[in-house]
Amino acid sequence: EWLLFLVVFLSISISSSSADRIGIPRGAAVLKKHHLPSKRAFSGDLHTYFYTQTLDHFNYKPESYATFQQRYVINYKYWGGGAVSAPIFVCLGAEQALETDLQTIGFLDDNAARFNALIVYIEHRYYGESVPFGSREEAFRNAYRMGYLNSAQALADYAEIIADIKNNLQASHSPVIVIGASYGGMLASWFRLKYPHLALGALASSAPVLYFDNITPSDAFYSIITKSF
Repeated sequence: EWLLFLVVFLSISISSSSADRIGIPRGAAVLKKHHLPSKRAFSGDLHTYFYTQTLDHFNYKPESYATFQQRYVINYKYWGGGAVSAPIFVCLGAEQALETDLQTIGFLDDNAARFNALIVYIEHRYYGESVPFGSREEAFRNAYRMGYLNSAQALADYAEIIADIKNNLQASHSPVIVIGASYGGMLASWFRLKYPHLALGALASSAPVLYFDNITPSDAFYSIITKSF
């Protein structure tokens, strides 16, 4: 029912007139200088960029101002453009490289075609090619450096990138729906709670949000998997 409500809401908020759509921006020309095209581009309609991301969003120590390159991918194929406030679907990466999301999440393509949506995939810090300190070996060298690998920092990463994409593409009024699965689904839920000015809604698939504060029995996951098997 929630998904149906979301679909209806987006249907109302998006102009159905295809004649008024603006041209779809492509390539790095529409992006700021700190968005660098990737040397390893994906095929087809996927365009890869790197955003110069802040290492620590919440402190003011000298090392907090360090940066790293965070990878994200945009699919412009279906987007109606910011001029008609066409929506933006953002897949929040979880504990894996971005390639996995690109290969498995057909849900976004199916719905983006219907709603003329822009699709954005953002890689989680410390995974894939979005690794701080220059390499995985350096990033995981000690507990202090690993301390920057947490959900609060990841959510702030996503907030920066989403806000910047909307600004660069002149899509300030385009509604954003964040989407994730499992841990990524929890990130989507938390993002909607912490950054409601950036995300109109969230879709959390298989997200164990209720496993906290003894809301759900600790063995519920294994019970469900056993029954499914």
